[in-house]
Amino acid sequence: MSETMTMAKALNAGLRRALEADPKVVLAGEDIGQLGGVFRITEHLQRDFGPERVIDSPLAESGIVGTALGMALRGYRPVVEIQFDGFVYPAFDQIVSQVSRMRFRSMGRLGVPMVVRIPYGGAIGAIEHHSESPEAYFAHTPGLVVATPSTPLDAYWMIQQAVASDDPVVFLEPKRRYHEKGEVDLTEPPLAFDAARVVLEGTDATLISYGPMVKTCVEAALAASTEGRSLEVIDLRSVSPLDDATIRASVEKTGRAIVVHEAIRSGGIGGEIAARLQEWCFYSLEAPVLRVTGYDLPYPPSRVEKNYLPDLDRILDAVDRSMAD
Repeated sequence: MSETMTMAKALNAGLRRALEADPKVVLAGEDIGQLGGVFRITEHLQRDFGPERVIDSPLAESGIVGTALGMALRGYRPVVEIQFDGFVYPAFDQIVSQVSRMRFRSMGRLGVPMVVRIPYGGAIGAIEHHSESPEAYFAHTPGLVVATPSTPLDAYWMIQQAVASDDPVVFLEPKRRYHEKGEVDLTEPPLAFDAARVVLEGTDATLISYGPMVKTCVEAALAASTEGRSLEVIDLRSVSPLDDATIRASVEKTGRAIVVHEAIRSGGIGGEIAARLQEWCFYSLEAPVLRVTGYDLPYPPSRVEKNYLPDLDRILDAVDRSMAD
């Protein structure tokens, strides 16, 4: 059975299904109850499941995550919402110093089955601290799963897979895609939680991306096809761990790779993927691995964010440079 819905509605439906499936699932965050969250992802869930399972928390990110950690250790499966990406940093210490290490610290005796939901990325015309892409901080931290959907279908299933995970998940939601619609199969999960997806098949070069930039990469691939170029597009879906096998197989086939993400270039996910491809595919590469990313700057004012974010022209320019080598 399929339905057409936005990513926001798909996340809401996925959370609803998780709450129905397990009485130990609890949601918490600022304004997620009566208001339904800034983006209405939790709309009507407090009405239907009660204020003890959908909790309006104080404005205190470190306290939200720290409380969820304690609940997870007591057998609950908390799902907490950070209102915007740039507000996660007060909770950063709890996530990387406590949540991520508990299984290792306890020699496997204690797990932390919790989800930290973070709307992330730009292109919504927001002010400072509302458009950031912090995924590399978390991907750099052992013990955390870092995942991000790019479609309503993945949003619906991946949020349920995140809640069911026995390890802590940082779940990044591309806010610029919240209101875009897609078909959602409500009966069959599409892929394993940590598997990448080949969105388009091609033979000349591979575009590797995740979250908000997957759609832009598909648009670039379709534009390139009018000039006779065949681009493969991979949606990573899981930033940590990476699906090494899918990435490697694609680049060994095409011989060229371009990694696209909104986050700044230095120390980003693109650099990690480029290093892995250098190790695995040295004799298959026809050109250096390229990156199309945000610039090494704080996220700019919304008036000029279009100049900061990767777009179709910058991706096609990278394809031209790769094909010229």
